[in-house]
Amino acid sequence: MANIVLVHGAYQGGWIWKPVAQRLRAAGHLVYAPSLDGCGERAAQLRADVDTESHGAEIAELLRYEDLSDVVLAGTSSGGMAIAAAAERARERIARLVFVDALALFDGEKIRDVVKQPASINTEHALGPSREDALGRMFAGMDPELARWAADRMTLHPRKVFDQPVKLPTFWSQKWNASMIWCTRAANPGEAHIRRGADRLGASWHVLDTGHYPMLSAPEELANIIAPG
Repeated sequence: MANIVLVHGAYQGGWIWKPVAQRLRAAGHLVYAPSLDGCGERAAQLRADVDTESHGAEIAELLRYEDLSDVVLAGTSSGGMAIAAAAERARERIARLVFVDALALFDGEKIRDVVKQPASINTEHALGPSREDALGRMFAGMDPELARWAADRMTLHPRKVFDQPVKLPTFWSQKWNASMIWCTRAANPGEAHIRRGADRLGASWHVLDTGHYPMLSAPEELANIIAPG
């Protein structure tokens, strides 16, 4: 049995991992899929100071409070940066990192260096797509019923996660047991960006022929990569 923590990306909450979490739990693994501060069902908690580092600290504290060790920490999209920030703070608790079509920014880089698509909704502290944009662009090609289910749960994401350079002073200089997953039908972050991170980490390389939301469109395949065997 593995201890697995699944970290969502932008505009999401822990809900997006439901199909994968169900499969992993059925296989006997202990699985956590929290919604980060200001996201998902916690969207009303959004504050000006929520950023990648606070999200990483939050996940690191979850590992401490739940007394978790030998953790498989998986993150998707912007959640890739959250797991890097968490791993840097809780090195001794991490067994493996899984970047699921995820951002893998180096220290001082920001998401807006890679993902330049403007958001249709912008507020003082958050940004994100409209429901129409989510259905017409982000979830295009997905099963329509599943796409509607996901679009109904989307929330805005803390702006600083996009606009503020990440602070990872030691992550990329350490050795990690890591896996990188590239989703071939996703526009961002793209193969070159994910390859760069995989090369730096010496990570195992996996390819899924699907879009940017494999936890919805290819849950069985993704679960098998997160917890093989």
